[in-house]
Amino acid sequence: MRPPRKEEMNPTKQVLGPDDVQRAATRMAHEIIERNRGLDDLVVIGIQTGGVWLAELLGSEIARIQHRVPVGSIDASLYRDDIGLRPVSPGAVSAIPSDVNGAVVVLVDDVLFTGRTVRAALDALSDYGRPRVVQLAVMVDRGHRELPIRPDYIGKNLPTSSTETVLVSASGVEISG
Repeated sequence: MRPPRKEEMNPTKQVLGPDDVQRAATRMAHEIIERNRGLDDLVVIGIQTGGVWLAELLGSEIARIQHRVPVGSIDASLYRDDIGLRPVSPGAVSAIPSDVNGAVVVLVDDVLFTGRTVRAALDALSDYGRPRVVQLAVMVDRGHRELPIRPDYIGKNLPTSSTETVLVSASGVEISG
């Protein structure tokens, strides 16, 4: 009898397919428009790297439903509170598409887990100005929060163990481990 291969020991399970991700993004775009009673002063900003593709998808869905809004990205890697505990390298250059002073900023990430990345992104965002309000949109909320951070828009609540890995992309959501 042969020993199990690594992929057999940690099988990957697809939770959402590409159509499910698209449907969730469309629903979230409608919720963003409804909650803000339109799109006045709205800016969508994805957290590097996982939130950028989702911010772009939300931006295109919002444009399809109503009209275009500024979409950008922010790199929060140098604002993390665990910088001395693990290696940190900048993800990419932040690209804030418009003035955030007085704006409604929808901060976007693919997965919400402990809340530490979102906290770092809030710190990074404050270097660009003072938004009127910051809302959080995530495709997957895993739970396991270490900080009091709650998303405003959720594609899917997905309770997981802290040892599992969740991979999110436009082609789906997978859990392994």
